[in-house]
Amino acid sequence: MRTLPPLAILLCCLGPAVNAAELGCVSTTFRMLGLANDKICVESFRDPKVDGVVCHVSRARTGGVSGLVGVAEDTSDAAVSCRQIGPIRFVKRIEDKEEVFKESRSVLFKRLHVVRFYDRPNNTLVYLSYSDKLVEGSPKNSISTVPIMPWGRAGD
Repeated sequence: MRTLPPLAILLCCLGPAVNAAELGCVSTTFRMLGLANDKICVESFRDPKVDGVVCHVSRARTGGVSGLVGVAEDTSDAAVSCRQIGPIRFVKRIEDKEEVFKESRSVLFKRLHVVRFYDRPNNTLVYLSYSDKLVEGSPKNSISTVPIMPWGRAGD
């Protein structure tokens, strides 16, 4: 049986770069000696296949020595909130359970995901955030819904 070299495993697990903009962070735990504090950070991103929707994700970021050098494993705590910000238009065909955001939460094997579902009977987009890990995931999750509504004022 052929095994992958450690670098190949690392690159496979990190996934593609996330197209998100960090809006800011707040400190939650003070760390002595000038090391990075634990934080909650907020990022925004657009659904790549649905124009008119923006999502915001908040998640914990571990500080300390391990966080400073990038080897900390962040907790699975995260929340997502998505809103209609303009006319909704499907750029490409959308699939249920389609990943719209992914971010590494540790050096190896832990990721934060945001997945989109389309609730056709209620004409609503549903966004689910959750974390997974190679061996054990987390039941912590958050959802946000975006009803697909007409945009603009009546009579326009």
